[in-house]
Amino acid sequence: MNFDRKTLNNDDLIALYRKLLLPRLIEEKMLILLRQGRIGKWFSGIGQEAIAVGCTMALQKDEYILPMHRNLGVFTTREIPLFRLMGQWQGKVSGFTKGRDRSFHFGTQDYKIIGMISHLGPQLALADGIALADVLNKRKKVTLAFTGEGATSEGDFHEALNVAAVWNLPVIFVIENNGYGLSTPTKEQYACKRLVDKAIGYGMEGRRIDGNNILEVYHTIKSIAEDLRNNPRPVLVECMTFRMRGHEEASGTKYVPEHLFTEWKEKDPLTNFEKFLIDEFVLRPEWPQFIRNEFTKVIDVEIEKSFNEPDIVANENIELADMYCPYKMPLITTPVRLTKKRYIDAISDGLKQAMVKYPNLVIMGQDIAEYGGAFKITQGFVEEFGKARVRNTPICESAIVGAAMGLSLNGGKAVVEMQFADFVTSGFNQVVNNLAKTYYRWGQNVDVVIRMPAGGGTSAGPFHSQSNEAWFTKTPGLKVVYPSTPADAKGLLMAAIDDPNPVIYFEHKYLYRSTSGDIPDGDFLIEIGKAKHIRTGTTASIITYGLGVHWAVEYANNHPELSLDIIDLRSLQPWDKDAVEKSAKKTGRVLILHEDTLTSGFGAEISAHIAEHCFGHLDAPVVRCASLDTAIPMSKELEDQFMAKSRLEEKMDVLLSY
Repeated sequence: MNFDRKTLNNDDLIALYRKLLLPRLIEEKMLILLRQGRIGKWFSGIGQEAIAVGCTMALQKDEYILPMHRNLGVFTTREIPLFRLMGQWQGKVSGFTKGRDRSFHFGTQDYKIIGMISHLGPQLALADGIALADVLNKRKKVTLAFTGEGATSEGDFHEALNVAAVWNLPVIFVIENNGYGLSTPTKEQYACKRLVDKAIGYGMEGRRIDGNNILEVYHTIKSIAEDLRNNPRPVLVECMTFRMRGHEEASGTKYVPEHLFTEWKEKDPLTNFEKFLIDEFVLRPEWPQFIRNEFTKVIDVEIEKSFNEPDIVANENIELADMYCPYKMPLITTPVRLTKKRYIDAISDGLKQAMVKYPNLVIMGQDIAEYGGAFKITQGFVEEFGKARVRNTPICESAIVGAAMGLSLNGGKAVVEMQFADFVTSGFNQVVNNLAKTYYRWGQNVDVVIRMPAGGGTSAGPFHSQSNEAWFTKTPGLKVVYPSTPADAKGLLMAAIDDPNPVIYFEHKYLYRSTSGDIPDGDFLIEIGKAKHIRTGTTASIITYGLGVHWAVEYANNHPELSLDIIDLRSLQPWDKDAVEKSAKKTGRVLILHEDTLTSGFGAEISAHIAEHCFGHLDAPVVRCASLDTAIPMSKELEDQFMAKSRLEEKMDVLLSY
């Protein structure tokens, strides 16, 4: 192994050696504790430390790193106290996730580290968003994201690299090619000769280096970082290394040919660097043992301190409260002037005012810039706010949701427009596992709104017409709103953007140009979680939202003989249980109306709640009126039959005749 110190002095080399040695000693201690039964699981990075340590040492301390579960060297090099790391691994209060997530699945703004989730690939897009925030704020910083050779098979890898290249983002993507994805060898993972060659396809530079040579890693990353700070663009670096232990200790290594261990043991990053330093008279032969003894004493103390820490006491109230970042909607006291506008214009109005109000707000989506979006909601925005903040995106929903989250992590706000709500499936993992869970996991809010043009009535068929709110209402950590009027469309959108939590904002396409109403001209926020009383009555209650509100009002107008209590939920997560309960107890008869399909639609949750909390006040079973349990069809005749509206009269008759 050839080491080139270049301009590094002896002190620099010793500092690198100490940083390289520490994670190795911690890992060796973890293996002892595992054999003793004092810990339950460990993902070893022995033999790969030079990559984590070299990369981290090459960056500035305030530059973000997104590590994987074998990158202990990132955490130790950033000087996170071992007591806190051990607390994290053991699920103690001193850890970063309060016992809610495992090993290295956490982030910390104090050390500019954003941890992974188990799906591996999604974190790469977060790096895009973090780098975007730096570029927009003219901060000359780079972001570095790790991935393994196995995760390069994921679509998230492709999407993140493509976005970074198209947007010229200063991201260093580091592939740790250690030969195996759990037990799958590289020959079964990809067919290209070198992963770094994939860089060519994205129009970016690629480097392949010896990942076991800490000086090669350090100098390569340092040189790239210095260049990218002044000339932003992404670079792909493939670090060749080897995993000397199992995927995690329980999985073993029987699937790995023995000769590979012999071969790679000769390439051990620590022993080779140590020999180089001794040969170069940077270290005396006896010094490594002195340093080991020094570190071992500290490691033993820190670990025992963690073991002596009391276990977490489970508290249901704390767990529920920590699912969302605390937020209180500000009061708007300025005089209100009303202007009549269409539903679509109200959304555009709210977006435009938010762009003025929050200079750190960025809108992302397909065709939203010069074209103005598929429905022209952002028409004219580029001219007013510029392309840096009104960003056309490639067709890659997962990366864009991830980039929006990354932007938020680095001090921004983001609104993502799904061209159609149906397309969110391509970014589903980012929404339900990254956006939704991050605050609960390690206390970091995610300030992202996803706009969801949804619903039928336009003969657009199965992939442009779904009302898919129930996919998200059962996911803790997300807020979900579904306005039915222009005023609510603006008020809920501005409230969603102000809220530091991730909000899924449904907007019904059929209402865009068919519904008008008075909306306030200035700042206007409607509290998320508060329903609206549309009509007051005593005969029966209709609980609904979205397009269902208009169906309910039409039904009431056609039946003046009935005294109907109509509740527009407006918000589905959280939803106004008090308003629903009061209405149910007042009328004793409840119909729940929504456009989504019947089975497992959100109406089932409302129905169950009413049965559980209002049963003694009911004069009839709760009735649900929903769309057919089929995909939504294209032809008008089939779509009309599909829609819940076609069964509203019948279902109301059932309710009223009981």
